[in-house]
Amino acid sequence: MPLSAYELRTSIAVSDIDQAVAFYEGKLGLPLIRSGPSARIAGGSRVYASGGGPALNVYQSATAGTTAATLAVWYVDDLDRIVDELTASGVEFTRYEQFEHDARGITPRAGGGRIAWFQDPDGNTFALESDV
Repeated sequence: MPLSAYELRTSIAVSDIDQAVAFYEGKLGLPLIRSGPSARIAGGSRVYASGGGPALNVYQSATAGTTAATLAVWYVDDLDRIVDELTASGVEFTRYEQFEHDARGITPRAGGGRIAWFQDPDGNTFALESDV
């Protein structure tokens, strides 16, 4: 059976699971589905829901924050509102020199639409995108 028949979940390595919990649950408001061990750390991993199902696995690992690439993207219908809500909860949006950003940190997306990037405490990069 092709992989397209199966659920896909993004995994994010973090250096401190307690700090990650404060960010992913506290600032992003992601609901916890379950927690478990990771690398012999009791409670060292968390699975969060987004979009109606399990979407993000966060686990403690020595490899945390080792890539500059965007690891996951949320496609949203009201980018301005979501950016404002996350900013109010303490999320800081990343600005890249090669792009012009508005006051919120939003920039036009290649091919149309708009995008805004942010990072977790380990420097893992995420984006919010909208077609308008």
